[in-house]
Amino acid sequence: MCGISGIFDFSLVAVNKSLLKKMNNAQWHRGPDDEGYYYNSGIGLAHRRLSIIDISAGHQPILNNDESVAIVFNGEIYNHKELAIALKAKGYQFKTHSDTEVILHSWSEWGTECVHQLRGMFSFAIWDDKQKSLFIARDRLGIKPLYYFEDDGTVYFGSELKVLMHSGKVNKTFDYQAVEDYFSLGYIPEPKTIYSKVSKLMPGHFLLLKQGEKSNIVQQEYWDLQLYQNLNKEIELQEFDSRLSEAVGIRMESEVPIGAFLSGGIDSSAIVAHMASLQNQPVTTCSIGFDDKNFDELEYAKQVAEQYNTNHHTRIINEDDFDLIDQIIDWYDEPFADPSSLPTFRVCELAKEKVTVVLSGDGGDELFAGYRNHYMHNNEQKIRDKFPAWFRAIVFGSLAKIYPKLDWAPRFLRAKTTFQSLAMNDIEAFHNTMSIQRKDQLTHLYSNELKKNLDGYSSLELFNYYGNKFKGDDALKRAQYIDFKTYLPGDILTKVDRASMAHSIEVRVPLLDHKFVEWAFNIKSSKNIVGSVTKAEFKRQLEQRLDENILYRKKMGFCVPLGDWFKGPLSSMIKEKLVSKAMVNTNLFNMSYIEEIINEHTSGRKNHETAIWSLLIFNSFLDKTKAL
Repeated sequence: MCGISGIFDFSLVAVNKSLLKKMNNAQWHRGPDDEGYYYNSGIGLAHRRLSIIDISAGHQPILNNDESVAIVFNGEIYNHKELAIALKAKGYQFKTHSDTEVILHSWSEWGTECVHQLRGMFSFAIWDDKQKSLFIARDRLGIKPLYYFEDDGTVYFGSELKVLMHSGKVNKTFDYQAVEDYFSLGYIPEPKTIYSKVSKLMPGHFLLLKQGEKSNIVQQEYWDLQLYQNLNKEIELQEFDSRLSEAVGIRMESEVPIGAFLSGGIDSSAIVAHMASLQNQPVTTCSIGFDDKNFDELEYAKQVAEQYNTNHHTRIINEDDFDLIDQIIDWYDEPFADPSSLPTFRVCELAKEKVTVVLSGDGGDELFAGYRNHYMHNNEQKIRDKFPAWFRAIVFGSLAKIYPKLDWAPRFLRAKTTFQSLAMNDIEAFHNTMSIQRKDQLTHLYSNELKKNLDGYSSLELFNYYGNKFKGDDALKRAQYIDFKTYLPGDILTKVDRASMAHSIEVRVPLLDHKFVEWAFNIKSSKNIVGSVTKAEFKRQLEQRLDENILYRKKMGFCVPLGDWFKGPLSSMIKEKLVSKAMVNTNLFNMSYIEEIINEHTSGRKNHETAIWSLLIFNSFLDKTKAL
């Protein structure tokens, strides 16, 4: 796992070497073991290395034998040995045993089609001097990041936004649509960033830039998740088990200590169970617990650790562990409002003390419909299917308007969102469910100036785009597809990448092996949600490996007591920061509404923890950018 960066000029202007070095050093944490550079006419490539495979000979950039092709690479290619054999048979000579050199020769053999040969997580840049072209690609699911922008015929790119900020060339004008996405969803989805001129390379896409041509940058898609006609009818236990075991096994190659996150949930427990069956020595596992038992899952993690005799390590987090709040922007460089980033940082901190590579269970909920939102969406769709749209709009829409917003009430009494969703089509409803703040709330939050700049845009457009792109009529699958395109790369994978790289550890995600994903995504929805059981097929297949109380208990996740923080120890801080001069000067917000939600929350009249958290993070972002 590493960090990459580079400068490319369409008109062959010489690259500023000191500037590229400054950019590269901004991501030192991604690769503290080594650094390297490559320069040619109008091109400069840079690399920071975290040594995992071929430690002695994997220095980057790597060049081919005649030095006409150079590569910098971030990630892991799990089928690199098989590809190396195939490429050697075609006459390619290897100087290393690294997966990086495999990508290099794959480009020479297959050109842009080389991405179809690669099984793994990656972002890489290849300079081909004979073609005068730069090829930049990102893995299919968006596990590894890549940012870029173009300024006056020069393209700058890097693994993190902070790399580009250190170029001194970034236009800091906000992308107003990204601001709306952030306050609606809690993150900024691909391809946007908070800055209007900077983009993220989208998962499953590549860029091909050629010198001497007009500076026209177009992302090209090479992979998409899809349903097949022959949906799985019956899943054989042996096939499921062997497919998952293979996805885990190919991710266990390492020349440094390797372990696993173990939350006590189904996904991480499944990964640990398979790891234990694939190696002789005990698996090193790491778990985070909370001193508030309402959030703590350590007893379940301990049960799995004891079952598989792992070398288990735990750490307890105090419920008032909010010291990391000011550091969040240092990791993400732009607003990111998932509060589970705090415990994720802590578990990576613990893992770094024991291992350098960690396997995680991320992706299981998206793949097997494991979120409560999936369950609710599936049930709501059954009702939507029974009534015409006009009837739902009148009846459920009216109920949504008159039903009070009961934030503090038990979950079963919070029907306002359900009524809203039942009045909508399935895409609108899923967007309504996934939004951390909904349209009526944002209407109050936004200033008139921001509303004018948005010109009617809302993050629903993003959901409509992917919902209409999905090929199929299964509403639950469509919702999962939208998750794969938005929430998974924009939130979950971003969170894990930044938290792990902040500690210079590598996280691998077997459940997001693209071959396994392509197969498992085609499990019928009726098998994924059975009655009140989510991820039903996945759980059934794991019954031979995990106990029933692990598989069928209530889902918890990484929770943070934001509401209590903002009423208690952080109440004075939020009153200061949320109405600060910096917030006022953005002209983005209705400041009287912000004061209103602060007063309502701190008094206990209403729960505005999500809105307050997103505003607090945005204020931290403003403070951070002021210093750059």
